[in-house]
This record gives sequence, structure tokens and C-alpha cells, in this order.
Amino acid sequence: MSYASDVKEELYAVIDKARHCQIAELAAIVGLSNKTKEVDGKKVIVPEGDQDNLYKKYNVLTKKLNDYYDYDNPLITQQTCCKRAYIRGAFLAAGTMSNPNKSYQFEIVTRDEDQAKHLKDTIKAFDINPKIVRRKNHFVVYLKEGSEIVEILNVMKAHKALMDLENVRIVKQMRSSVNRKVNCETANITKMINASVKQIEDIEYIEKTIGLSSLPDSLAEMATVRLEYPDTPLKDLGNYLATPIGKSGVNHRLRRISEIAKKLKEE
Repeated sequence: MSYASDVKEELYAVIDKARHCQIAELAAIVGLSNKTKEVDGKKVIVPEGDQDNLYKKYNVLTKKLNDYYDYDNPLITQQTCCKRAYIRGAFLAAGTMSNPNKSYQFEIVTRDEDQAKHLKDTIKAFDINPKIVRRKNHFVVYLKEGSEIVEILNVMKAHKALMDLENVRIVKQMRSSVNRKVNCETANITKMINASVKQIEDIEYIEKTIGLSSLPDSLAEMATVRLEYPDTPLKDLGNYLATPIGKSGVNHRLRRISEIAKKLKEE
């Protein structure tokens, strides 16, 4: 089964107690299902193998309601609870969502633009901001933010799916945080290595041309220590001097050494 099928499986079991909510959900199922026909002037859905559970829920709701209603009437979704039921019915009839381990995508396919706008407005009542895109002869109402998909699952009362999605989001966020830290550490290490290589190259050039003994004592000592401890960070390198100094002092001396090497190369 797909992830969307698992979510729908949970929602098929949700039956609102209030009659007006049942009407709202049935209105969405009838209005958005692509398997409908006219029977005695009434629009009904037709049982299909791939929508067997939807047809079962349709039958449960119609038996509870008995009477036929104008399912296109916007007054059906006036109350907040009915809006929830309508969105749930719309998803069951024409919705899908991707596996959150791969991507975040929730969408419901509508018949026309008016139906899409009505569904969008219904969802927006819960502070969720869906978008509409046209695909061939249909209009799709969709969400692509993980946080909004969590909210819409809550609206539809898919609480198990909500918890599963939240767990996936937490793991993804943790992985992303770890990756950022690793990338940052890697960048810092690379930067430190490159700087150390450049410092050693400058020191070796000075040693080869004029000799380290020609440097002021403080710089000659710094150069010798850097050659002896090529992999040591600047904050620790100063501890190997006769008179220990901090990172800024080490950085200052190495910068002076590099300036001397630069002048020698220019000459």
C-alpha cells in the first residue's frame, strides 16, 4: 500500500456523529469523486476496485442520511466541524500525498476552478494556505510544506498519520542539523589545513632564501614551532613557545612571516 492509502485507511474509519458533518463529508465524496453517475436525477458514486473502501464509506453515510441533499450547496460547509468533514471527504475521493520520507506533497484534484477555489477557502479557514495549479482539464489544490500537511492531517482527524509524519519531520530536522554541523566542521578543518600549508610554504621559502636566523627572534621561534607542529591549531600553537602566547599573538607573528616571504618573492 502507498502512504496515501494508509492515511485514507485511517480516515475511512472516522464517522462524525453530527448529521450536518456527515452531509458535508458525503457532499465532498460525491462532488469530487471521478466515479459518479446519475440515478433517478441523483448523483451517486459507482463502486470501483481501487475505491472499494470509499464506496463502503459512501454507503455508510447514505444509509445514515437517507434523504438526498443538494451537495453543491456552499451552506453545507458553514460550520467549522463541517469544514473538517468536507476536507476529509474531498481527500478520500480525490486526494493523494507523497511518502514524507521522500518529499512533502499533499493534493486534491477538483473538477473545475470554482470547486478548487471553494476547497481552498475551506482549507484556509484553518490558517493553512494551499495553492491551486491547473493540470490539463483539472484544478489541483495542493500543499508542499511539512508543517501545513501536519495541520491538514489534524483537521481531517488523521491523528495516527499526523504522529507518523511528525516523527519523520523530527528525524529529517535532526539529520539536517547534523549535516550542517559536519559541513561547517569540514569547512573549518579545510580552511585550517590550507592556512597551515601556506604558512609552512612561506617559512620554507624564507629558510631556503635568507635563512630563519635572519628573522627577528620572536618570528624565528614561531617559524620553528610551526614547522615542528604543522597540524596544531593556532589556539594551541602558542603553548609551544618559550613564552606562551594566545591565538591572536600567534596569528600576528605568522602573518608577519608571510609578509616577509611575499616581499622576498617579489624581489
